[in-house]
Amino acid sequence: VGGADAVDVMAGMAWELKFPKLIGVRLTGKISGWTAPKDVILKVAEILTVKGGTGAIVEYFGPGALSLSCTGKGAICNMGAEIGATTSTFGYDESMERYLRATERADVADAANTVKGQLTADPEVYANPEQYFDQVIDIDLSKLGPLLNGPFTPDLSTNVGDEMTEKAKANDWPLQVEWSLIGSCTNSSYEDLSRAASIAEQGKEKGLQMKAELGINPGSEQVRYTAERDGILDTFEQLGAKIFTNACGPCIGQWARYSDPKNAPKNSIVHSFNRNFAKRADGNPNTHAFVASPEITAAIAFSGRLDFNPITDTLINENGEEVKFDEPTGWELPPKGFEVEDAGYLAPDEDGSGLEVKVDPSSERLQLLEPFVPIEPEQLQGVKLLIKAFGKCTTDHISMAGPWLRFRGHLDNIANNTLIGAVNAFNKKTNFVKNQLTGEYGGVPDTQRAYKAANIKSIVVGDHNYGEGSSREHAAMQPRHLGVAAVLVKSFARIHETNLKKQGMLGLTFANENDYDLIQEDDTFNFIDIADFAPGKPLTLEVIHADGSKDMIMANHTYNESQIGWFKEGSALNVIKRENAA
Repeated sequence: VGGADAVDVMAGMAWELKFPKLIGVRLTGKISGWTAPKDVILKVAEILTVKGGTGAIVEYFGPGALSLSCTGKGAICNMGAEIGATTSTFGYDESMERYLRATERADVADAANTVKGQLTADPEVYANPEQYFDQVIDIDLSKLGPLLNGPFTPDLSTNVGDEMTEKAKANDWPLQVEWSLIGSCTNSSYEDLSRAASIAEQGKEKGLQMKAELGINPGSEQVRYTAERDGILDTFEQLGAKIFTNACGPCIGQWARYSDPKNAPKNSIVHSFNRNFAKRADGNPNTHAFVASPEITAAIAFSGRLDFNPITDTLINENGEEVKFDEPTGWELPPKGFEVEDAGYLAPDEDGSGLEVKVDPSSERLQLLEPFVPIEPEQLQGVKLLIKAFGKCTTDHISMAGPWLRFRGHLDNIANNTLIGAVNAFNKKTNFVKNQLTGEYGGVPDTQRAYKAANIKSIVVGDHNYGEGSSREHAAMQPRHLGVAAVLVKSFARIHETNLKKQGMLGLTFANENDYDLIQEDDTFNFIDIADFAPGKPLTLEVIHADGSKDMIMANHTYNESQIGWFKEGSALNVIKRENAA
């Protein structure tokens, strides 16, 4: 779920979800050698693509699942968002019990053990999964090898070694790797760091120098403190690796790689994160980012080559000797247990009703939210096209991270990055759209602010899986704040569609996908029957072109009665405020 969903539930609102399909992933065999749990989800992403899990729960089961650690399972489920899954799950097993006890949650483990049979599917389901799942995928872990997924999308999968050599040459991907990055939320457990450190230790013992820079993001202060205590971080630092803070870090551009990313050169990086969209890691559209396991990422740091295969390839050390890596090793859980001095948790007041939140009006980083005003039916006549987005348009394209993160608490300031990463279908440029009021071209936020100043609503048109990626609410709040009334696309990523609804906007899909091609740069939209907005009833849009010709487009939606209430009252938060005041 997105953060807005969590806030609404905490405020007492019911949480609604369309009943999901079930996708079963049957794991046989056992992971060994250079193959890691990360490779399981990289393979699933190849099979399902970035939208194949939309509207589905993905359940992993089978004897192979029992060979995976709890944090390994966590990495797989974490990256389930990249296939559009509603959620991903494994049945409760001994690895989960071990993890709970190791993290001082023995009471949870004891409680889980009392209902263990209810925390996994019945044996009959796993014996005949085709009868219970809408789709079944089979993966033999014994045959699965390490993968590199990318660039620019997490579902483009390539085997390490020769296949990567061929693909890189065919697609002109830079074979030299400049950075290897390990960590973030996806692969930053103690086990991940210990296995990557085993490669780093081997490199040091075998007389190898790193050919690419290496960066490490521990997953939490507990992981960082424990890894430091056990010498894992020191192993990395002795080789010149940079230890970043316990944060998203380079995964969302939280580092100063370039002073001017727009003019940065074409290059390749490898990381163990989950997303690799254009510009995401460093703001450079020419950075080819590939997703891999921590082990492969560490090995590639020593070779500096995208097509390095540590299973078969050798490297020349500082003495001119040919050396080869042994298989990585590591610890599922720290042998000495987890430890932390300051976990960074500040307990809230038991009664916060009397607290006042004060924000400096001159602050550039914080701004109190103002309630969104409902969009009236008459405002949905004469709606201008803001941008017709071409191809992939993720939440990173809609609301970039990196240097913009300092404005996450100031809606008006962060709105200045709205859709600056989206590709304009009419000129294939980013952040360069036509202002229909002046006829001039400019940035998306500036153009939209001009419409807002003229009291004109706008519409965004998009392609498939619009809003793919993270659940960041800013990708819906920013357009809403600037005056965008509707988003019309071929298909949505589920959470982003929900976020649009919660912010009192219209999230619509083409009834006929080919109508996307009818949209022209100077178009104006009239929502003919918005006054009759109702569940299950498509909306009719009149599209008026610059030459005076018109097209009628049917737009589908998934709004139910309560969600239409959000739209009519301006947002879900407005509804919560009214209900709590009653």
